[in-house]
Amino acid sequence: MDDDSGTVRILHHDNCFDGVASAAVFSEFYRRVVDPQARFEYDGLAHRADGYRLEGVLTAPTNVILDFKYSASDRLTWWFDHHESAFLSPEDEAHFRNDRSGNKFYDPNYRSCTKLIESISETNFGCPLNDLRELIHWADVIDGAQFESAESAVALKEPALQLMMVIESIRDRELMRRIIREIRIRPLAEVASDATVKLHFDALYEEHLRAIGVLTQAMRARQGVVEFDISDSPIHVYNKFIPYKVFPDSVYTVGVSLDPSRAKVSVGTNPWTRIEPRHNLARICERYGGGGHAVVAAISFAPEKIEEARRAAREIGDTLRRDP
Repeated sequence: MDDDSGTVRILHHDNCFDGVASAAVFSEFYRRVVDPQARFEYDGLAHRADGYRLEGVLTAPTNVILDFKYSASDRLTWWFDHHESAFLSPEDEAHFRNDRSGNKFYDPNYRSCTKLIESISETNFGCPLNDLRELIHWADVIDGAQFESAESAVALKEPALQLMMVIESIRDRELMRRIIREIRIRPLAEVASDATVKLHFDALYEEHLRAIGVLTQAMRARQGVVEFDISDSPIHVYNKFIPYKVFPDSVYTVGVSLDPSRAKVSVGTNPWTRIEPRHNLARICERYGGGGHAVVAAISFAPEKIEEARRAAREIGDTLRRDP
């Protein structure tokens, strides 16, 4: 029988550049600080209308959740997160606050979970991760929407942004795991130019151009709020900065989309707005069972509850227009 005592199971925010980068950076931290011989397993966690379940998932001797909601399971060994909506219940938050393992970290002031992991690695464990600075930098830019302009965020010229598109769209678990392993040790440009990754990007880029057209037709701007509903289109994943490129003077976006697993309401703040936003979008989305960050958040509904999603989107749009 194989000895699994050195197996570390890393569950990361799925289809998210920061989640994938967090998995890569944590792996290197763990290998350098805890166990150089550790064997890593990777899998993604996704927000669903019915929540998420960890039964039968925290199966390794060491289990890690990164860039995703806290679990009060006794089998959870390490946890890092930076979302405002990090806890499913007050009881979960109390469990975290009472934890004395020294292995669970939460700070919503960080723009990315990847950067949080780097900071804890250096500050708490004396292990700087200087060789991963490129990856950490881009995770912070992407998850914190720190792009130079909406145009650059939509153009996808940088290798990191091309990887972002692939990571956000693919359902191939083995390719996702390979990307995590490779961004640990290779420059992002090399990973993005890998033949398989590039094949996916080229197909996705064509879809990206179609999505620009679909969103441009669907979007309407009123009193600083851009609203759109593309649930009747085949577009499931789209670049969230398209509305700010088309409507640069907007403050917020509220969008509805639909795929086989969920109806989704996405709410965002224009990173380049000159108006100081007044709303915490995580708190607004929590009223409907969603959450996220102060400046970007989302709600998941069962696919058959698309009308409920549309109603929530209308109510949120009304709220944002009343008091921008």
